[in-house]
Amino acid sequence: MRFRLCGARLIDAAMDIARGSIIVDRERIEAIEYEDETTDDQYTIIDASDMIIMPGFIDVHTHGGGGYNLHTTRVEEIRAFARWVPETGVTSFLIAVVGVPGSIPQQQLETAVAALTKPGAGAEPLGIHLEGPYINVARRGAHPPAWLRMPEASETETLLALTAGYLRLITIAPELPGAEAMIRRLVEAGVTVSMGHTDATYEQAKEAIAQGVTHVTHCFNAMRPLLHRAPGPLAALAESNWVSGELIADGVHVEAPAMNALIKMLGPEHTIVITDALAGAGLADATFDFAGQPAHVIHGAAHLDDGTITGSVLTMDQALRNIVQMTDVSLQQAVGMLTANPARSAQVARRKGRLEVGYDADIAIFDRSLNLQATLCCGEVAFATDEWRERLSSL
Repeated sequence: MRFRLCGARLIDAAMDIARGSIIVDRERIEAIEYEDETTDDQYTIIDASDMIIMPGFIDVHTHGGGGYNLHTTRVEEIRAFARWVPETGVTSFLIAVVGVPGSIPQQQLETAVAALTKPGAGAEPLGIHLEGPYINVARRGAHPPAWLRMPEASETETLLALTAGYLRLITIAPELPGAEAMIRRLVEAGVTVSMGHTDATYEQAKEAIAQGVTHVTHCFNAMRPLLHRAPGPLAALAESNWVSGELIADGVHVEAPAMNALIKMLGPEHTIVITDALAGAGLADATFDFAGQPAHVIHGAAHLDDGTITGSVLTMDQALRNIVQMTDVSLQQAVGMLTANPARSAQVARRKGRLEVGYDADIAIFDRSLNLQATLCCGEVAFATDEWRERLSSL
């Protein structure tokens, strides 16, 4: 099916057209046009006047939502999440796997690989994010000590074999014994290595960046703070011009002034907005499970029974609104933080994260108040409001 969405504001990290059209041919973007350009009528025409069209969001750090967990031994649970998450503007994501007691999470990794090998409808799973088990017990957050392990060279090879080329991102505390060898091997294998859940000093963080770390997991959370005589990993991140930092943009894990400060420190081009969402995201007053631990939604965040704050219940469409409302960035910069920037870390920047000819037709359609109206995943309607389902009924 070839169709033309016309009359909309088209915006991505590199483009902001006040009124234009986007032409889709099956699963790819065929053309971007300014509204005053002439075009033939060989397409199905869809009026998108007064709408904002942007690339679909890429969540590189999410544990689930809609009642579904990504750390699971059921392939269908991952597929159900993929069908649900376009309701939040997400068109692709990494499958987050965490630890298990006493071993590496072999069953969960094998389940993720099975889901990646035969994906279903909805958002596209791009690969695996392994958050741990190689993290520091002093900064473990909601990860129980029984999940944690020390890095070992032999285990690196086991992980690479288990993930069958689908390991895209891994969170490691670089100060742990054995971490340097693991980091260098993973970088050599093409994996994006992130420092997180770390007690690294500024000096140790600088060394990790020199070893190949190019990503930092949920900045401010589960790491040494930025202090004037103990600057920690955030100062090392700020000094680099190629490392990106994640931001949980719920205003709870990181309050608005600190969100704004981080973006100013890193620049919008190196800030990656994430949800770090758990299964309760998108559910009201939810009680749910996080890798075997009961969690509850309290004042807009997820907490364990002992009160520890864990992952969020944020959705990416709300994250966009939060960034625009709570920080000083433009809408275009905010869009880049949810699309082009995570596409680089997930290693899909040549086909996702932009409204560009030849790119996947992953499209999020918002009204002028930034309320999501429809989501297209590779040109297929994955979510639409009642009004937009009617508009898109001919596709």
